[in-house]
Amino acid sequence: MKIRNANVFITGANRGLGLAFAREVLARGARKVYAGARDPSKLTLPGVEAIRLDVNRAEDVAAAASRCTDVTLLINNAGIAAVGGFLSVDSIESARAQLETNFFGPLRLSQAFAPVLGANGGGAILNVLSVASWINAPMLAMYGASKSAAWALTNGLRHELRAQGTQVLGMHVGFVDTDLTRGIDLPKSSPELIVRRTLDALEAGAEEVLADERARQLKQGLSAEPGVYLLDPSADAPVAPAVSAAAG
Repeated sequence: MKIRNANVFITGANRGLGLAFAREVLARGARKVYAGARDPSKLTLPGVEAIRLDVNRAEDVAAAASRCTDVTLLINNAGIAAVGGFLSVDSIESARAQLETNFFGPLRLSQAFAPVLGANGGGAILNVLSVASWINAPMLAMYGASKSAAWALTNGLRHELRAQGTQVLGMHVGFVDTDLTRGIDLPKSSPELIVRRTLDALEAGAEEVLADERARQLKQGLSAEPGVYLLDPSADAPVAPAVSAAAG
């Protein structure tokens, strides 16, 4: 999948990773960039077309797919995160909210845009995941569960869309230096670096990208004995969210 002359749709494009994706695809020569956000007035980047989009509203998703029929690259970036463990008092409500945005959101967008991508030659879907897809800690337990579900979605979509020639890329990363992680005193990657690495992998035809050292270490640890997911997370840095925008 090449970015030059691509027509790109980005969810949660008003800040964080989403905004960095919009800037970088423009720099790489994308023909058109649709920027989805719940409040389009917050989208001020020159060169993008603002689209009203709440990924939790089926009618917004359907309207976006009907309007943007030339899309060749869908970037499912919008996400939310909330602190808390599975045994927290509000864990069920929190899990529902995070699954709604982090799993059902990308599922809605993928269902809506898969026929569009197929009609335009196949194209690609890029799903922003996290190292929390693989390990879980009480600090972000429901977030991790939602990203594990999104990882499964990514892997399943890859097989379902292969016949129409659609590349599906899953991006795993630890903490990214955005406004949502400003209060966390842990090593973070710049959004610009993560986006460049991810788009380089997309253009190289990859199906998975480990966008920082944290992701590379944890992926390797999945097959270790004991597996990294079995270790006490309190002895290591907390599970790191890759969160760019609250539901767009």
